[in-house]
Amino acid sequence: MPAAGRSPLQALADELHGHPQRRQIERAVVSLLQVARQEKEEQEWRLIAGCLADISEALEVFRPRRGARKISVFGSARTRRSDPCYLLAEAVARQAVQAGFEVMTGAGAGVMEGANSGAGCEHSIGLNVDLPFEQHPNPYVSACHDRLLYFRYFFTRKLFFLMESDALVVMPGGFGTLDELFECLTLIQTGRTSPIPLVLLCPPGDEFWKVWKRNVHHELASRELISPEDVDLMVEASSAEEAVAKICRFYRVFHSAQLGQDRIELLLNAEVPRALLPELNRSFADLLDQGAIQSGEGVDDNGLLRPCLQLRFDKRRVGRLYQFIDHLNGLDLPASSALEHPAERVPTGSQP
Repeated sequence: MPAAGRSPLQALADELHGHPQRRQIERAVVSLLQVARQEKEEQEWRLIAGCLADISEALEVFRPRRGARKISVFGSARTRRSDPCYLLAEAVARQAVQAGFEVMTGAGAGVMEGANSGAGCEHSIGLNVDLPFEQHPNPYVSACHDRLLYFRYFFTRKLFFLMESDALVVMPGGFGTLDELFECLTLIQTGRTSPIPLVLLCPPGDEFWKVWKRNVHHELASRELISPEDVDLMVEASSAEEAVAKICRFYRVFHSAQLGQDRIELLLNAEVPRALLPELNRSFADLLDQGAIQSGEGVDDNGLLRPCLQLRFDKRRVGRLYQFIDHLNGLDLPASSALEHPAERVPTGSQP
């Protein structure tokens, strides 16, 4: 709280002294002041205040949990507890926790409830949303007060689903589930989010995703509305073990990506021998916009130095980038602890 006689803006100015993100904060304040000059209506300011409150509360929940990777599970709230999809959601969450991941859901019923049940309160994060009709969080996440968020708006909720997710598991669902799936695919395909694994999961014998992929991709690819390799932005699985194994494989060698204006750095868990670079450049020459794939070092989001591959790639070829990452993850590299713990964003004992 600001001291007596000092406004919140004066207190903010004092606290900004020496802040590492001072320029960004000043830009945000300037933007608010520009809006304030034009907008006088309560509705507009209720929207702005609600967005900022959503962001502030979400950052507080996620801040202490950045060390572990998180898997978001999407699916229908109408799925009954006796449905094979509910049981599979429980199983995939249980497998994810055993592999070291935390599990995020929309905190509702159906598939979301199944996933929170499988993960348990201590490994679940629920991103609920306030609706005109009251949506109660499921009983498996409602008791997790420091792990349950109530968003005022769908768009801020979606922002944090994508910003905090390290993997996506999508199970059969209706409009809401398909909306989340297409939103994720759009952000991945356009390079607005770092590459993450997206798994389409349904029980053995269930043709939901096979039919969906056949219809959607046949029509889109045949009209050249997507690139043929865009089908590799997602993979299918029919068991919990298979889904989690595919997510773990995605992070075997690949750790994360730093997206720059004109290039991308693929941060790695282990160094790719320089002797392999000529072969990589030959096999993936069509991925490059210009130049060549080069090895180097980069700093991840936790300030840790990692080996990396640097390249300027054609941003319309994100599906081809996924094929490149899959190739890297299949390389026969010397065993190391970094390769054996794909669920860890930060190695144990290395938290800054």
